[in-house]
Amino acid sequence: MTLAKIWRTLGNIIILLTLLVTLQRSDYDSTDPVEQVRAYTRWEEFDYGSWIVDALALKFSFGALNFPNYMDEQQQRQLVFQHLAQLQRLNQVRDQITTIYADPAVQDPGTASAVYQAEQTALTAQINRQQPLVEAVIQHQISAVVGDLGLTLGGQPVPPLLYHVTPLPMALIVSPRQVILQVADISVMPDLPLAEITRLEDAVARGLDVSSIIVPVGGIGVYPTMVMRTTDLNWLVEVVAHEWIHNYLTLRPVGALYYSTPEMRTINETTANIAGTEIGKAVIRRFYPESAPARSLPVPFEEQFPGPQPEQNGPPVFDYRAEMHETRITADALLAEGKVEEAEAYMEARRQVFWDNGYRIRKLNQAYFAFYGSYADQPGGAAGIDPVGAAVRILRAQSLSLSDFLDRMTWVTSFEALQQRNQPN
Repeated sequence: MTLAKIWRTLGNIIILLTLLVTLQRSDYDSTDPVEQVRAYTRWEEFDYGSWIVDALALKFSFGALNFPNYMDEQQQRQLVFQHLAQLQRLNQVRDQITTIYADPAVQDPGTASAVYQAEQTALTAQINRQQPLVEAVIQHQISAVVGDLGLTLGGQPVPPLLYHVTPLPMALIVSPRQVILQVADISVMPDLPLAEITRLEDAVARGLDVSSIIVPVGGIGVYPTMVMRTTDLNWLVEVVAHEWIHNYLTLRPVGALYYSTPEMRTINETTANIAGTEIGKAVIRRFYPESAPARSLPVPFEEQFPGPQPEQNGPPVFDYRAEMHETRITADALLAEGKVEEAEAYMEARRQVFWDNGYRIRKLNQAYFAFYGSYADQPGGAAGIDPVGAAVRILRAQSLSLSDFLDRMTWVTSFEALQQRNQPN
């Protein structure tokens, strides 16, 4: 057995053992906030166990082929670009079908859209056939960059870099009304209609007197990692790298303690954002230099579809990050004074401001900030006045390389430990 196969097998064993531990549920505790919320969500929750088994089976079947080694670099690039073009065309075809069915002048939309329906079926079949091959190529390319950056063991990423594009579960986020603090994050089914989403949010909020929101996510750090389908190559490689960093950190104290405190969650997410962005940009530079620069993660999904934007001849008319930063600070201040209803009314008023400026935010509340505020790789925004994210950014600035930064993060087991690492020697 070659060294590469040994490390690949070892990495898979480690991750599978980790999953056996992390997927176990403790006995029911009626005082546990998560269990209290799950009383409302049990029938809507996503089944990770079945998904992981199916995804690993798919990966092992294609991994045995060692597919990327049978293609040169240019052929790999062509496959990826062809796949993304097909995805873009599929989106256009679906839009055409939707338009035909919505057009009151069309008497027989089935017949009128028949050509598009046939193209949609053919494209979908071709995309599904190619998807595992494209994933293998991108895994190979990111693994090569990870090696260049010194993040491998024996020349292999540990754990091996595996991801799968799939419809992602959404996250039900719960925060107390009195303070912005995530106390529950429960994955619910990806295909819930909006009416059911709002019903579930309202039921949890009323029943437990909390703030709740269901948000879409771009990736999930199970193993293989889950990633949303997209036509944006820059976004894709950053997300895949971001989620692999979570796998990487899980095998170290900093990642093992992800759920121990809100500060540790922010430390982990900010670290993954910083590392994922750097790795993603390096992948684009090496393999796809003609592509646009990668966009930093995470971006609230509402911001990805901002609607009409102002002319950029001068300073921006509406600075999203600055306005969201101000909103978070003011909401925190009102809550600190015990003015819960005033804070909630203020956040709703601010949501209207964002909406009027093209940012389609469905709900802006304590739970919204509890979720998006933990991604603090950039100052400002939903994080508000956040010393945790700033401390992670300082440590990265003080590190000689990305591998040095991640090595220094390995034994960060608390915010206090992080602060100590930022102290001058």
